Amino acid sequence: MKRKLMMTMIASAFFFGCNGLKNNVVNDTQVNEMIDSLCLKYGENYRSMVERGVKQVATLWQKSDGNAADLKQFCFENFIADSTEKQAVFERLCLYFETIYGLNNKMLVNLSKPLHLVGYQSLSIDETFGAWNPSAHLEDDFFANKMAFYIMLNFPFYSLEEKNEYGKQWDDTLWGYARMGDIFTSRVAANLNQKLSEVTTSSDNYISNYNIYMGNLIDEKGKTYFPVDMKLITHWGLRDELKSQYADNQSGLDKQKMIYEVMKRIVNQDIPQEVINKNDYLWNPYTNEISQHGKLQNINNEQNTRYEHLLAAFRAMQEIDKQTPMYPTYINRKFEQEFELSQKEVEDLFVTLLSSPQVKAVGKLIEQRLGRKLEPFDIWYDGFKSRSSIAPEILDSITMTKYPNKASFVNDLPVIMQKLGYSTEVAQFVCSKVDVDASVGAGHAWESAMKEDKAKLRTRIGEKGIDYKGYNIGIHEFGHNVEQTITLHNVPNYMLRGVPNTAFTEALAFVFQKRDMDLLGLSSQDKDATYMTTLDIFWGCYEIMGVSLVDMYVWKWMYENPNCDAKALHEAVVSIAVDVWNTYFTPVFGSKDQPILAIYSHMIDAPLYLSAYPIGHLIEFQLEKYFSDKIIGQEMPSIYANGRLTPQLWLEKGLNTHLSVEPILTAVDEAVAILQKP
Repeated sequence: MKRKLMMTMIASAFFFGCNGLKNNVVNDTQVNEMIDSLCLKYGENYRSMVERGVKQVATLWQKSDGNAADLKQFCFENFIADSTEKQAVFERLCLYFETIYGLNNKMLVNLSKPLHLVGYQSLSIDETFGAWNPSAHLEDDFFANKMAFYIMLNFPFYSLEEKNEYGKQWDDTLWGYARMGDIFTSRVAANLNQKLSEVTTSSDNYISNYNIYMGNLIDEKGKTYFPVDMKLITHWGLRDELKSQYADNQSGLDKQKMIYEVMKRIVNQDIPQEVINKNDYLWNPYTNEISQHGKLQNINNEQNTRYEHLLAAFRAMQEIDKQTPMYPTYINRKFEQEFELSQKEVEDLFVTLLSSPQVKAVGKLIEQRLGRKLEPFDIWYDGFKSRSSIAPEILDSITMTKYPNKASFVNDLPVIMQKLGYSTEVAQFVCSKVDVDASVGAGHAWESAMKEDKAKLRTRIGEKGIDYKGYNIGIHEFGHNVEQTITLHNVPNYMLRGVPNTAFTEALAFVFQKRDMDLLGLSSQDKDATYMTTLDIFWGCYEIMGVSLVDMYVWKWMYENPNCDAKALHEAVVSIAVDVWNTYFTPVFGSKDQPILAIYSHMIDAPLYLSAYPIGHLIEFQLEKYFSDKIIGQEMPSIYANGRLTPQLWLEKGLNTHLSVEPILTAVDEAVAILQKP
């Protein structure tokens, strides 16, 4: 998972009126007079820019900033008409913001180390410092010194619709100006930003330390199935262990059923608190009984802790909603501002795939390959990957031998890039900008926000080396790091750093992760590998799109029921998960009323982030189609160097395509037809 500056979660808003916020001190007539006066001074050729800039400044100008005369004087003294001066100012602002964002990000990284990295003694003060956001007062400060207004006046904001329309003709400089205009478009109070930071840090800490000791799980006969020292984080570790068991023809199915019971206990919150990150008791997840030295013990169910964290995030967002009138809900801000795709557009894409006849066809194919009816946990069927035929312990042995410590993995990163076709020069440069650390959680990538800093790669590194799960996650996160480095150093200007949204970095991370076996020298010679890859991506889309719909619908429910408590939210989440299952999964699986789509930890510690994954899968598929007759390392740097255009324009410019599920549905039809042949 890619982590960004906390401020990116606090998306800003704008609307082209003058009376939308409290404390406005000017009316429409006064604003129009200011515009006419400036046009008289500079000429009618400047009217469109003057009008856009002045109206946006007036929208957020408050009594504390001055009266109407002060506003007029500010606009007259600070509007830049000369294009050469404007370019010089833009370049200087880029330098300043790289310093501000870069150093604030570096502080966040360093202050979070005790929470995220192995090797730190846990202290009570860690969460407080990890929750502190050095950028919390940034917006307040820049409105107070009026630099925010200066930027709004000269580098005004463009809506998503305008960016998609005008952006086709914009050059790199105009795109940079437009992205500069995205910085200040609302006035969210610093205390609200800080509160959100505290809430998200608390949720992240809760999830990062939510481990299950697998060797303590027993069935009704008292039998254990997992190694005594196996500790898995939810949901990632549990899911990945479940996926790995498709290679075990002896007890794999029993292990999967046991893991599934654990997951349901977590979703339903009747899991005993005594087994969360503790190994003091044996636990039968089927009967939900714990025992010690052969005697049953009393249990304390977790109850609603999971949903209390989700509700806390909603409450924090509700307060921010009041100060973002153009995008009055977190749903609006997440999709229209951060993803730059409307929620309806994303939902329609997902529903189209989830409702397609292709899911039933692939489901029947999976049943044939398994030799049994589908179980609910087969949403994570992993049999389309070449590694699924290799026993987990063999894979662990291979990766731990190859990577006995962090240094061995670090030293191999340039080799990994070169195997993917990157030049030695590019590989060495990118890897010189990446630091690797052992993660407490499942793993993540944290970007750098300044060229002199480094991106962070975090994955689980055990005392005996990096096991397969840690390696697989590490390759995924390294894909993020490669993107992060390219889109910071190689884009036309600092304001275009990054990608259109998180789905685009997830897409490249998926491209890397899918080649993990090739990078180990274990690539398959299967002539059907391309078709298998298509079905693997498609089944992954099917699963995560269902999860994402649950995420969306839960947030819609919270906005429809703003005064709910954690208990009501708990019931709603389970009900929504069951409804989505019954609508889109029961027709394929047969089983009804399964709550498992609510297991994802992202729903708790990264609200509405989940949609980035299926969008990323679709983009990944389109990238794979593009790379099919090309070398990844030769093509990727120039494609990602386009920087942060809007999603559809990025795809048009880089891949000559647009975001759609149709390409993958067509490819699935072909793959199923081939693989079903006798």
